[in-house]
Amino acid sequence: MKNSFFVYYTLPLAFLLWSCNNRSADSEKKAKEANSERIDSQIMNNKSSDSVSVVLSQADADFVVEAASGGMMEVQLGQLAQTNSRNQQVKDFGALMVKDHGGGGAQIKALAASKKITLPDSISNSQQKEKDRLGKKKGDEFDRAYVNAMLSDHKKDIREFQRAAKNATDSDIKSFAAANLPMLYAHLDSVQQLQKRLGIKEIPVGPPPYE
Repeated sequence: MKNSFFVYYTLPLAFLLWSCNNRSADSEKKAKEANSERIDSQIMNNKSSDSVSVVLSQADADFVVEAASGGMMEVQLGQLAQTNSRNQQVKDFGALMVKDHGGGGAQIKALAASKKITLPDSISNSQQKEKDRLGKKKGDEFDRAYVNAMLSDHKKDIREFQRAAKNATDSDIKSFAAANLPMLYAHLDSVQQLQKRLGIKEIPVGPPPYE
């Protein structure tokens, strides 16, 4: 009777907990871990083999993962701007984010495939929390939060792409970072102009909560 109780109640509960944990797994973190394992394996193979292959650095792989995750976030927030804002200028900026970062996402996928880098299949858990926070806002309240998020995000993106354009050890990843900097600068300029036109005061904050 006790064994029947254990099987009937405990195993379904364990499966439920496993399912919840599986759904809440951070896609960006999982991608970085997968890349780390592959890179470590390549390093070990090089040590035990006469032929030495080129191994991608962990920093380069992490940059590509973060660029992919950040691009997905920009697209999803851009889509949100088109539904939650009542201001056409904000909607237009959101549409620009969808177009430019959607195109950038295709570049990242091609680059990752050529370097055998595992990419996240969704935004990170912390990014999802930020998206949910913005999703609860409408109209002017949404505009203020969205514009400030875009200011903070693009300043962060520029710092990361500048770093990769200067320090990446892989030449293709370095070129990708350098080639996308003009677009990021243009986006920052656009959102700064939008901030001024709408009279939105920039909130002095640290890095985004999903950095």
